[in-house]
Amino acid sequence: MADDHKKNPEPDNQLNIELSEEMAEGVYSNLAMIAHSNSEFVIDFIRLMPGVPKAKVKSRVIITPEHAKRLLIALKDNIRKYEETFGPIKQTEETFSFPMNFGGPVGEA
Repeated sequence: MADDHKKNPEPDNQLNIELSEEMAEGVYSNLAMIAHSNSEFVIDFIRLMPGVPKAKVKSRVIITPEHAKRLLIALKDNIRKYEETFGPIKQTEETFSFPMNFGGPVGEA
């Protein structure tokens, strides 16, 4: 028995993450709007369709400033790995202008 434990040791801080079938399908978004307060970042993922004057928020994620910074670092790392494999990501010069303010500083992604 002791030998079996040595062959297949379990990680000390193992985290099991459950992903339902519905959540695994994901949600398409082609615009993100970010607002923040002193205690949280609010990221709205929006689907903007051509020729349609109304866009829908498809998902809202609220995270702490610490987790926002971790997300930024993780995104930078993943973009670097992606570009190493597939080449540079092309960016268009197209910009969006929104007359709305969600109650705080707004950023776009």
